[in-house]
Amino acid sequence: MTNQESRLDFNRIAKGYDRFNHLTSLGIDKIWRWKAVRMMQPAEHVLDVAVGTGDLALEMLKRTKAQKVVGIDLSEGMMQIGREKAAKEGYSERVTFEMASALELPYPDASFDAVTCAYGIRNFSDPDQGLREMQRVLRPGGQLIILEFSLPRNRFIRFFYDLYFNQVMTRIGSLITHDRSAFRYFYQSVKHFIWGEEMLQHLREAGFADPKYRLQTFGISTHYTATKR
Repeated sequence: MTNQESRLDFNRIAKGYDRFNHLTSLGIDKIWRWKAVRMMQPAEHVLDVAVGTGDLALEMLKRTKAQKVVGIDLSEGMMQIGREKAAKEGYSERVTFEMASALELPYPDASFDAVTCAYGIRNFSDPDQGLREMQRVLRPGGQLIILEFSLPRNRFIRFFYDLYFNQVMTRIGSLITHDRSAFRYFYQSVKHFIWGEEMLQHLREAGFADPKYRLQTFGISTHYTATKR
């Protein structure tokens, strides 16, 4: 969940990022990743775009849904934390963290059996270009999995969600990372990003087949899947 040429420098908040995620979501973010990985088809070689601190990459390895994961990001600070976590859990030989832009992936066409991206695509300066690049490096028949924040449809839940996100999460984030502006950006990025049926249309336009989505926890998070024709 990190910076791919976005307006936010994730290096500034890297040290407190995992703590912020788990605390403000009450640990539900771990369940979202676990469910996404559980629904994956086993894959030999996986690209995790906007890998951040490596939570999704490590979950795929733990659940034996990937044999090898390449994680790319533009935040060295976030990836260094990911490397430390991978070493601590004994996965250093099976996951690599590489500096690269999601908008210009440095890999040949059809290089990966699966491509994943957890809570990162809304930070891309050009999400459609990021989707096209993911489609390019995915082998025919390969699977795409995207997790991203979204907005609850229920007005009552939406009211309290907005209040919590805009007030509580921003304040907690600023206390943990000493960067209040970063979490104001998070709120605005979620509020204005595409989701649901609109995201499915963007996936089709990028060349993906059979795009689907599943809402999680009242629509706070959305799980997208698609395949390459």
